[in-house]
Order: sequence, then structure tokens, then C-alpha cells
Amino acid sequence: MADIKSKGNTYSKKALDYFKNPKYAGDMKNPDAVGKVGNPVCGDVMHIFLKVTKNKIEDVKFKTFGCVAAISSSEALCRLAKGKTLEQAEKLTNKDILDHLGWLPPVKMHCSVLGAEGLHEAIRNYREKHKKA
Repeated sequence: MADIKSKGNTYSKKALDYFKNPKYAGDMKNPDAVGKVGNPVCGDVMHIFLKVTKNKIEDVKFKTFGCVAAISSSEALCRLAKGKTLEQAEKLTNKDILDHLGWLPPVKMHCSVLGAEGLHEAIRNYREKHKKA
């Protein structure tokens, strides 16, 4: 792998592929949970939708208004979270998203943070909705 410093402001091949061909983009009918996060500085907004069965993320979708890094981070997040238990998914971090993508330009790394926050927000939303009385 090339030295990170030599990559400048380019994106990894995987990040560009996820941007051009997202598998998890779109609406979800009747989600069990929704996480909405945004960054007022750059204008990115992410909605993360979850379907949860027996404490496991059975399906995940996203709708993201943002740049290449925001959309590819959303896609990476979905690929990492699907099939995990809520507890496993809660442990996912922006570093996991960056490692999965391979590379984002330094000025775009905040998008991976937004992705992790969106997932964590969706999990919080799920737990709030499903509290035992």
C-alpha cells in the first residue's frame, strides 16, 4: 500500500466504488430505529435506518446528503453493522470505518465520525423505543 502521505486528497478505490455503487442507500419501510446526525460546518446529513430482530441488526439502510466521503462512510458503516448484535455494533468506531475504506483525505475524516455517530444514535433510538415498562 502506498504511503498515506503520498495520497494527498484522493480517495481509496473502495471509497469511490461505495460512492458510485452504494448497496445500502435508500429508504426503509417501517424501520425499528432511525439515527439522524449532521455536521453544520460541512452540511452533511445522515439518516441511518435499522431493522432489528432478536437484538441483531438484520437490515440497515442510509440516506445521506453530502460529499463522496459522507456517502462512502455511510455505505461502509452499513456493511460493517449488518449482522452484528446491537452490542457489537455499538463498539464500531470511525477508525473501523476508515480502516474498512482504506483511505479518506484528511480533511474528510470527519465523515467517518459522522457515520459512527449515526449508527450509535440509531441504536439509542431503538433502545428508547423498546424500553421495558
